[in-house]
Amino acid sequence: MPRSTRLPYWLACALLGLFAGGVQADKPTPAPDALQPLLATMNERLNISELVALTKWDSGKPVQDNTREAQVIANARKQATQRQLDPDDVADLIAAQIEASKLVQYGRLAQWQAAHKAPDTPRPDLINDIRPKLDKLQNLLLQQYAAFLPYRKDPNCPQWLATERSALIKDHLHGQAMIRATGELCVVSR
Repeated sequence: MPRSTRLPYWLACALLGLFAGGVQADKPTPAPDALQPLLATMNERLNISELVALTKWDSGKPVQDNTREAQVIANARKQATQRQLDPDDVADLIAAQIEASKLVQYGRLAQWQAAHKAPDTPRPDLINDIRPKLDKLQNLLLQQYAAFLPYRKDPNCPQWLATERSALIKDHLHGQAMIRATGELCVVSR
């Protein structure tokens, strides 16, 4: 009598379970809820960088402002200590935000110089309007960073960043700036 080539029911179910489990194991874990608000705040900060660039265009002042940068980082270190965060890690995080902001500013200024004009949009005052907003965002950023802290060493952190960050990018320059802004978030050993 010829033997049946069909798998027994129990073996088919077992194999199906193995395959389904294998597919599920390859799926990355979803990003923690703490990541999206942190990235949104970083993104908002970069959008304000466009306004900073307009003030630099109008005033002719350089993008690099060592005195202001040192003040911002010193303030961040102080806030880190008050929040029981590592001051060096926070200084690195804020320095990354500053560098990302400068990327946007240099990029926009170069675009406007090539076009021989900047956008004809209202210019808020750098000292009275923009800097207070940036100071508030820094406070919020540190609060959100503290909430994200437990996830920094997760092996999925770089993938979470890549996925969540991509939804916020509006152009190549902004994308490069977001990569720089988030460069200090994950601490994953290879």
